[in-house]
Amino acid sequence: MTTVRYHSDEPELDDLYEQMSEKDLQPLWAMKGLLTPEPAARTRAHRWSAKQMRALGERAGELVPIDRGGDRRVLACANPGLNGLPYATSTLWAAVQFLGPREMAPAHRHSPSALRFVLEGDSVWTMINGDPLHMAAGDLILTPAWTFHEHHNPSDRGMLWVDVLDLPVVEFLESVFFEEGPSEDVDPKTDPQSASERYYGAPGLIPAGQVEPPAENYSPLLAYRWADTDAALRHQAELTGKTDVSVRFTDPVRGRDVMPTLRCEMRRISAGTETALQRQTGTRVTTVLHGSGRITIGDNEFDIEHGDILAIPSWAWTSVQANPGSENLDLFTTSDAPVLEALKLFREERS
Repeated sequence: MTTVRYHSDEPELDDLYEQMSEKDLQPLWAMKGLLTPEPAARTRAHRWSAKQMRALGERAGELVPIDRGGDRRVLACANPGLNGLPYATSTLWAAVQFLGPREMAPAHRHSPSALRFVLEGDSVWTMINGDPLHMAAGDLILTPAWTFHEHHNPSDRGMLWVDVLDLPVVEFLESVFFEEGPSEDVDPKTDPQSASERYYGAPGLIPAGQVEPPAENYSPLLAYRWADTDAALRHQAELTGKTDVSVRFTDPVRGRDVMPTLRCEMRRISAGTETALQRQTGTRVTTVLHGSGRITIGDNEFDIEHGDILAIPSWAWTSVQANPGSENLDLFTTSDAPVLEALKLFREERS
């Protein structure tokens, strides 16, 4: 692609622009929209329907086998504002992955960080560097950068979950690496509790005598269980009387985000209530775990239900209304906030 050639009615200035374009240079004084009063988001507000994704995922399970070289059966969310790129937002990859009965997805690793958020079912294990992590509805499973990971389903039931990665950020930084595992064999271990949970999973407790934190830059706890998340939300609501409560998943040793590029939070909105407007810099991907309602993102409104995935652009005013009924609205959100905070670019406003 050639450099943009600027034009002028003044012959000498037009000649200057011609010479500049030949040398791959551009005049800042003639540019428009480079520095904007507020973020000019390319990401569009969008909703991917759970019903449609489930039907297509199950159909893919019938037609697309798990083979080395294409060893994941994944439907990637492609935001309509990103010109065909397979990204849910400008900074986040989001997808649904389907693993059929008795299927195994072989090991690989990559420089982008990933997480698995389970919407339903309990039949799959993910191996992270040989540590088996059981996956069940509401669980958050981490797959940090450059860790070998594989999936296996020893049951007779297929299972669908949500993947979120920082792939767009890593790709923009031209730092994507990928490596297949040492063999095509998948370890079928199904331990009831992973080593990471046995070592770091007790609330408020970490191994004594550990002077230095783990060398890795991600949380050493790789599985965050729904029972703990649900209890934290329930207790917060009971103690504060609020109808809109949230928790953040953190590294139990250092107290920071679970991964350096991804922030994970769970929000509960009481049935029949509506939240205040809020906006923040950076993009977000939100998945509906329980309940139904309506979300307003900028000028867009979407009805939402269990399993839907939503893209929220940077600096877009957002509010959520939970439908009346017995079930609260539980929303799992991943954002790029740690990156923006590290660069001193994070802003948030509420009204």
